Amino acid sequence: MRQVLICDRKKASHNLKQKFSKSKFLILMIIPAIIFYFIFNYLPMYGILMAFKDYYPKKGIWGSAFNNFQNFSFLWDDSSEFWNVFKNTLIIGGAKILISFVSAIIVALILNEIRLNRFKKGVQIIVTFPHFLSWVIVSGFLLNLFASDGAVNAIIEMCGGEKIEFLAKGNFFLGLLFTTDVWKEAGWSSIIYLATMAGISPELYEAADIDGATRLQKIANITLPGIRSTAILLLILSVGGILSAGFDQIFNLYNPMVYDVSDILDTYIYRMTFRSGMRAGVGTAIGLFKSVISFVLVITVDRIAKLCGERGVI
Repeated sequence: MRQVLICDRKKASHNLKQKFSKSKFLILMIIPAIIFYFIFNYLPMYGILMAFKDYYPKKGIWGSAFNNFQNFSFLWDDSSEFWNVFKNTLIIGGAKILISFVSAIIVALILNEIRLNRFKKGVQIIVTFPHFLSWVIVSGFLLNLFASDGAVNAIIEMCGGEKIEFLAKGNFFLGLLFTTDVWKEAGWSSIIYLATMAGISPELYEAADIDGATRLQKIANITLPGIRSTAILLLILSVGGILSAGFDQIFNLYNPMVYDVSDILDTYIYRMTFRSGMRAGVGTAIGLFKSVISFVLVITVDRIAKLCGERGVI
C-alpha cells in the first residue's frame, strides 16, 4: 500500500511538472498581471487600518493611535449629509447600470443587424471612439456647450427663448450625466455582446429565415436568448461598482449648486480628506463601508441569478 501511494505521488508530481512545462509561456505572460494586482490592489489594503485610527501623516499608519470606531461614528453624527450622499450614490449608480446595460445591448443589436461590413466597421469605430476620451476633455466640451453663456444657451436666445441653467438645476444635470455616460461607454460595452452574438450558430438564423421569421422575431427568439448568460454575468459584475457611480465624470462636471442631487460617496470622500482638515481616517472609513456594501450586493445578485437557473460568478 505504501509503495502504491509513493507511485501515485510520483505520477502526480510528474504530471504537474509536465503541465508546468507545457504552460510555461502562459505562466510567464500572467506573472506581470499578478505583480500588478499585488502591488496596486493587495498592498494598499494595509491602508484600511486608517479607518480605525486618528491618522497623522507625521506619525504614519502604525504610529497613529487607534480610536476604535470613532471614524464610523462620525458618519452617524453627520448623518443628514452622509445619508443624502449615500442615497445619491445609489440612485446615480443604479440608474447608470440599468441605462448602460440596456443601451449596450441595443447598440450591439443594431451593429449586428448591419449587413454592409465597411459601413458596420465605420459605425463601430464612431460609437467606440468616445470611450478613449478622458472625462476631463469631455467635461470641458460640455461646460462650454451647456454653461449659462455656452453655445446651447446662445442658440436658445437666438430663437427667442430664455436661458436654461443646465449645470445648476438637478434634473437637467442628472439628465446630462446619464446621456453623456451612454454616449461615452455604450459603444465600448457593446463589444462583448457582439462577440457573443458572433458565436451564435448561423443555422438557427437560416432555419428562422425558412420559417419566414422577421428580423425582430429573430432578435427576440435567437439573439437575445443567445446573449442572456453573458448579459447576466456582466450585470452581476457591474453591480459591484454601483457605489462608485462615476467619480471622474461627476467630479469634473458638478458644482455646489447641484450637490444635493449629484454628490456621491467618492466626491464626499475627496472633500472630507483633502478639503476638511485632512480627515483621512473618515475618508478611509467611508471607503471601507462602500467596499463592504458592494461585496454584499455582488453576493446577493449572484445568489439570485443562481436561483433563477443562471451560472453566476461565484
